[in-house]
Amino acid sequence: MDLGLRGRKAIVCAASKGLGRGCAEALAEAGVDLVICARGEEALQATAKGIAADWGVDVTPVVADITTEAGRADVLAAAGEVDILVTNAGGPPPGLWSEWSREDFIKALDANMLTPIALIQAVLPGMMARGWGRVVNITSVSVRAPIGVLGLSNSARAGLTGFVAGTARQVAGSGVTINNLLPGMHATDRAEALDKGAARAQNISEEEARAARWATIPAGRYGTRQEFGAACAFLCSQHAGFIVGQNILLDGGASNITI
Repeated sequence: MDLGLRGRKAIVCAASKGLGRGCAEALAEAGVDLVICARGEEALQATAKGIAADWGVDVTPVVADITTEAGRADVLAAAGEVDILVTNAGGPPPGLWSEWSREDFIKALDANMLTPIALIQAVLPGMMARGWGRVVNITSVSVRAPIGVLGLSNSARAGLTGFVAGTARQVAGSGVTINNLLPGMHATDRAEALDKGAARAQNISEEEARAARWATIPAGRYGTRQEFGAACAFLCSQHAGFIVGQNILLDGGASNITI
């Protein structure tokens, strides 16, 4: 399927690894030029070179912490006019309600709500003026199925979801869509870390810990970054202009939610 994206330009945040990289790769395969960012220079440069070599698109790497005002300014300056924005940032650590301070909540809101909102606000005027644009936010399955120990993430990402719900419907008439992708467990560094932690805590092998987690997923496995990236690329495509303000689960059926 021709996604109709060749020659477009995208910002993809936190794109050196994991789901962000999957999105960057899928967009590059569709012919999109990229500005990608991450905090780690070595991994970012390697990813940029690999994507450019594989698909022949322009890839501009920007070493930046996207959760800071300075980092966002650097990325936006490097990108100029963009047609596609994919927001992404690591979530806050797990914990208990009794442990979280106001500062913890502010930090979570900055990273997982206010950062994507600031990026959206920066790119929307240009997209609307040109009559076309796509915004995809990588959030979490916890938006629809909150996870007790991830209360900071639940709160911040739910706030972003509320912002998108209203804003997406205000800008859709200008040819701009905003949607959210809600990942469950995927084969990323975070999944590997969780499996290692479970193995240590339960005194079992990593393979046993992984198998136990797979057993909770109807698909019987973790998702891949390639599958996730393909979903992102479709939402950014010429075929997705009627998908507006949606929260799309990619969790292998782990969340038993019907609406």
